[in-house]
Amino acid sequence: MAARFDSFVMFAEMRTGSNFLEANLNAMPGVVCYGEVFNPHFIGKKDQTRLFGFSLADREADPMALIRAMRAQTAGLSGFRCFHDHDPRIVQPVLDDPRCAKIILTRNPIESYVSWKIAQETGQWKLTHAKNLKTAQVRFDAAEFELHVARLQAFQMRLLHGLQVSGQTAFYIDYEDINDLDVLNGLAAFLGREGLPGLDGSLKKQNPEEIAQKVVNPDEMERALARLDRFNLARTPNFEPRRAPMVPQFLAARTAGLLYMPVRGGPVAQVTGWLQGFGPLDGEFTQKTLRQWKRARPGHRSFTVLRHPLARAHEVFCTQILGGGFDQIRDQMAKLHKLDLPPLGQDYPDVAAHRAGFLGFLRWIKLNLAGQTSARVDAHWASQAAVLQGFGAFQAPDLVLREEGLAAGLAFLAAEVGQNPAPLPPPVAHGFTSLQAIYSAELEAAARDAYARDYLAFGFADWRDQPAR
Repeated sequence: MAARFDSFVMFAEMRTGSNFLEANLNAMPGVVCYGEVFNPHFIGKKDQTRLFGFSLADREADPMALIRAMRAQTAGLSGFRCFHDHDPRIVQPVLDDPRCAKIILTRNPIESYVSWKIAQETGQWKLTHAKNLKTAQVRFDAAEFELHVARLQAFQMRLLHGLQVSGQTAFYIDYEDINDLDVLNGLAAFLGREGLPGLDGSLKKQNPEEIAQKVVNPDEMERALARLDRFNLARTPNFEPRRAPMVPQFLAARTAGLLYMPVRGGPVAQVTGWLQGFGPLDGEFTQKTLRQWKRARPGHRSFTVLRHPLARAHEVFCTQILGGGFDQIRDQMAKLHKLDLPPLGQDYPDVAAHRAGFLGFLRWIKLNLAGQTSARVDAHWASQAAVLQGFGAFQAPDLVLREEGLAAGLAFLAAEVGQNPAPLPPPVAHGFTSLQAIYSAELEAAARDAYARDYLAFGFADWRDQPAR
């Protein structure tokens, strides 16, 4: 039976016990770990600048070639340690490779942070003889620790997502378990190798005291940790699917060097009319043709326009649900979610009925964005935060404008590319009952409930408190 893996990577961080785990991996028959092969300052271990004939410059020019050489020139299972600040170019290729086993070593972040501070203070990063132990008390820095945790979490989320989308799993091991022979032999079984008769004894644990004894300001540390939202209680849950960049919908003024990235439900017709004031428009791009357009226009600017979530939802309700365009979804709204909808293309008979119908639509949007309906999340009512994240898969816009400041924002953009500002056409009316006529605190609360991400991310106040439109 063929071996499951032909290489491995240990994803870890400084002060998580990765040296000890590497020593035990190297004690397994047919397993070789070459250390921090992609550390920016050395190759494999401190002061080493060559490996498998590769210099630092060679590694910089082609990091994957070094991995290929390592695999080809190792009899057995070869691997290395990878931290969040190592060469980022190799992370995705090894994540995507099912023949590369993933070992993910973690440690309580406050323990790794304090250990890192002590190692910085003493200059002692490994301990092989207890008589050589150096120790120190260090100062806990709350801001530095929060940044430390954010970086670790971001890297761990990237690893998790990479494993999920490729249908792989990793061997997770915590710092507390690296001294457990049974756990290490479980790792050996995961790698398809023989287990260990005992643990490697060459490395000794540094600074085994309680954390409070290792810092000079334990009370300050305790207060700072109490402020951290360890369980992310304040997070707004997000179940929206990831969105594509929607490059074919982008519009560009051919001669002005302006690229518009429309958010559906926003003032798209008005902004398109403004762009047309500069001459012919280019559109229906592919990513390839858009790159070509950008290369041919040094100094170009890209932009998008946000609309208040309540106003955007009402625009979509009027133009797409009442006006037509989503017949199947409209049918589901009426039959499954009991929305009271007038005949297609018609408005409600009075303001109260329109307000009630729109309120039902906002409540349906909340369910839809939370993945609680069978209907797709369409770009017209997807959160603007998700749409901008989708843009970012290709490129983020240079400038994000607000509808209420549209004239000034577009004039600034025109000046940026050396153009006289084109006149801004008036907003395009949808012909149904206006939001001004039906506005209520209940509608605002429902919009805030449905679009919590947008209100939080972009700082939207109540619609009635927005600057004059």
